[in-house]
Amino acid sequence: MKLQPDHLDVQSILGYGPGWVGLGRNGIAEKIEHSVVIGSGGEKFDWNCAHFEQLTAEHFALLADTRPELVIFGSGARLRFPPPAFLRTLMAQRIGIETMDTLAACRTYNILAGEGRRVIAALLIEATWSQD
Repeated sequence: MKLQPDHLDVQSILGYGPGWVGLGRNGIAEKIEHSVVIGSGGEKFDWNCAHFEQLTAEHFALLADTRPELVIFGSGARLRFPPPAFLRTLMAQRIGIETMDTLAACRTYNILAGEGRRVIAALLIEATWSQD
């Protein structure tokens, strides 16, 4: 699905599909086919997990290091919640976290980033991702 956000001065998600997301900023587009973290402050780095079952507390602690006001966790093709113990670092630093499937996370990130919010999207892109 292609997204057409209003002109954003922040990194935005231009499209998504099974196994990929398209990112854009300043007229440059990039197709990402692995799990990734992006932020409204320009953050972008690989999130080294190919499947939900590979997630650990360290994956979420890494998100806290970016100091966002909110983390949007895209859990893959379907909604799955990480164990509360994985979120302790975020909660201790009073960083909000919302969990949704990756497609919903892409849309939500664009809206919040466009509003000027300090937001991070941690998007799980699984190799066998489908829209079942």
